[in-house]
Amino acid sequence: MWRWLRSALRSLCGSPAAPPHGGGGRPLAAMERAVVRCVPSESKLSLRFVLPDGSARHMQRDQAEPLGRALARIATNAAKGHGKAGKKSKKARAEGGAEVEAAVPAVRLFSRDGAAVAGEVPNAAAWQDGAVLHIGDARYRVERNPPALTELSLPRSLLAGFPVCPKVSAEFAAPQHCLFRWFREQGPAGCGDAAGEVWVETATAERVFTPSNALVGLRLKLRCTPGDGEQRYGPALEVESSGPVEAGPGACTFDARHLYTKKVCGRGSVRAVSYNILADTYAQTEFSRTVLYPYCAPYALEIDYRQNLLKKELAGYSADLICLQEVDKSVFVDSLTPALDAFGLEGLFKIKEKQHEGLATFYRRDKFSLLSQHDIAFSEALLSEPLHKELCEQLAKYPLVQEKVVQRSSVLQVSVLQSTTDPSRKLCVANTHLYWHPKGGNIRLIQIAVAMSHIKHVACDLYPSIPVIFCGDFNSTPSSGTYSFISSGGIAEDHEDWISNGEEERCSMSLSHPFKLLSACGEPAYTNYVGGFHGCLDYIFIDRNALEVEQVIPLPSHEEITTHQALPSVSHPSDHIALICDLKWK
Repeated sequence: MWRWLRSALRSLCGSPAAPPHGGGGRPLAAMERAVVRCVPSESKLSLRFVLPDGSARHMQRDQAEPLGRALARIATNAAKGHGKAGKKSKKARAEGGAEVEAAVPAVRLFSRDGAAVAGEVPNAAAWQDGAVLHIGDARYRVERNPPALTELSLPRSLLAGFPVCPKVSAEFAAPQHCLFRWFREQGPAGCGDAAGEVWVETATAERVFTPSNALVGLRLKLRCTPGDGEQRYGPALEVESSGPVEAGPGACTFDARHLYTKKVCGRGSVRAVSYNILADTYAQTEFSRTVLYPYCAPYALEIDYRQNLLKKELAGYSADLICLQEVDKSVFVDSLTPALDAFGLEGLFKIKEKQHEGLATFYRRDKFSLLSQHDIAFSEALLSEPLHKELCEQLAKYPLVQEKVVQRSSVLQVSVLQSTTDPSRKLCVANTHLYWHPKGGNIRLIQIAVAMSHIKHVACDLYPSIPVIFCGDFNSTPSSGTYSFISSGGIAEDHEDWISNGEEERCSMSLSHPFKLLSACGEPAYTNYVGGFHGCLDYIFIDRNALEVEQVIPLPSHEEITTHQALPSVSHPSDHIALICDLKWK
């Protein structure tokens, strides 16, 4: 720990990006660093430095404490350091006669302009960036809250032709301001020279690196230097891949679609994507491997493999809005967020309380800013929010159906976004994944009724007349009551879906909503294609009064989908197909 700290602190001295001079007019090259971490929300600040004898010091002091006390403590620590060093030379003291007690060095702090900082100044105000700490004859330049990496990691699986997106977490820094240097092994593992591994720097100096086929069999290394965008850089960290680059699958189902989405669409347009990405918690079951997807190669169901395909697919769509369903929490945190952040997208997550997966909405940060979030769980909202009191009272007449609705963990994600270039333009972006059971049409009708009431509250009451984009896996075909209700604005109490699970679970009621919604991608033959079923279950509904469709990105051909019998496959990461369309304001 201390060895790393000393090297990290000293690595700052030789950083080519560091300013050339410090306080007191002394060249920085002659100074060590005193690293101060001071966060307003915390009661203490930390101070790290390395004494001339090479021993590292880490101190925690109250932010409100007078500087004089902190300096006195530093002096005591420095004297102890000298004392310990003196014990190592007992023989020298014996030969020289009387033992001499280590002197307490003078310790003072000077501001950037060279003035001594008074002892009564609180620590939080005293330890400013660029100040100079004197400990005896040693000089330390104060680095207050310098950029620092808290995590740097690479994906476990690397495929040639697929982007490698590191997970970068930093304090007082941002990934977009960090410096990245990528290296490859000179030869496969075990082929290095006697001195150890040999790494060769690549020509890529970007956050995302796409290995070529020439790198198959070689491991990668990343060196990242944290930066804050103000020409301040912290100590670099390095990380090596756990395994070598492997060969990719060749052509994928989304390659042809990327030809339509090479560039981000213009300022007046919005490219939206809706995609059920198949949660790992479902793909990695024995039932999935043997019954649902027996045609899929086992390695192609592995999360690391599928994430390679998914990240390349999503990045290639150059989308402004991405609504995902069946997103594992770990996939959102460790994979999708780092990857899509590197491509300019900010992510939001809503988990299902009873599962380890949920919904994710990503938006392009240079086009939109987040105004507010209004996520709900259908069952909880139905029972507790006054907005749904009438529906809840009607449902109480049908206790069997009510019990099933309440047991479901389905959620609705609602985000209000504002254009960064035209603040008058706002969007209500909704994302959901309705109940899956084929006989659950009545349950889905209740869920979508709750959803439409909630969206109405956001888009009509809280933000009057803002356009709605409603994405999701609705588990409903175009002939279903749910699809009819969304697109027509109402459903009759005698619709056949009210008895989708038989007369004993009949649930008859008349429902309506005020929106004029259109399925932007129409009614494809299928958006879900597995061995035992194919049909259209996914939609991007848009407010037809405010938005219109510019283009719909064609779905993969039937031949592409069935090359490996069905989905998922070695060339497609999910059992669903992404919907993509370009929209514009009317």
